Amino acid sequence: MQLETKSLTLGYGHKTVIDALDLQIHEGKISVLIGSNGCGKSTLLRSLARLIKPEDGTVLLDGKQLAQWSTKELAKQLAILPQGPIAPEGLTVRQLVEQGRYPHQGLLTPKSARDEWLINQALEATQLTLHAQRAVDSLSGGQRQRAWIAMALAQDTPILLLDEPTTYLDMTHQIEILDLLFELNRQAGRTIIMVLHDLNLACRYADHIIALRDQRIYAQGKPEEVISAAVVKAVFDLDCEVIRDPLFGTPLVIPYGKRKGYAE
Repeated sequence: MQLETKSLTLGYGHKTVIDALDLQIHEGKISVLIGSNGCGKSTLLRSLARLIKPEDGTVLLDGKQLAQWSTKELAKQLAILPQGPIAPEGLTVRQLVEQGRYPHQGLLTPKSARDEWLINQALEATQLTLHAQRAVDSLSGGQRQRAWIAMALAQDTPILLLDEPTTYLDMTHQIEILDLLFELNRQAGRTIIMVLHDLNLACRYADHIIALRDQRIYAQGKPEEVISAAVVKAVFDLDCEVIRDPLFGTPLVIPYGKRKGYAE
């Protein structure tokens, strides 16, 4: 399933945040959107899932405009985890994850054995099996985030879009979630598009990085082709050094700060 944009323009009111953007998502790869706050990363991601209507241009899935897809058929092709989702009060973790299977079921069709297997797999992958009967609103921030990721996994779509999936997670769970997404990509060939703020994690897990600035793509390509001190300065207005990660060989961003230069 090929996802792409043609002359895509997005905005709110009179403010344009993405202007005439042409973008082709690499099928079967992990793409990461980076950029400063307010540059349009989340807006672009939401438009790729048809949650935001373009002011101009279009988003295409398999050569067909998103507007031409039925809601149910589109939900079988892509799943999105937006920022800060809110579950209805009292909804259990398992009930939330079960919602990921709704696009694959008929109105009166009971859950199939495959539905149950995918729900259980999603709970296990996100380490929530023991919390399945707890209310989502009783969980910690990190547990809630993993519950929403489990729902997206249960949807079992070829394309997965995630807006800051590591929000609220401690370092251990950040790596666990990104490792999980990496394995989904490598083992199942899922196309994954993420917004990440941590440049070093973006470099470690991305096949393709898309840096946004001034409503357009400033740079894109493999992490080693995109991430340099000059690009970080231009995109984030941050002075830094970029070295080679000793474990993975990917770019490692070391920011300067006022601590540098002070004597111990």
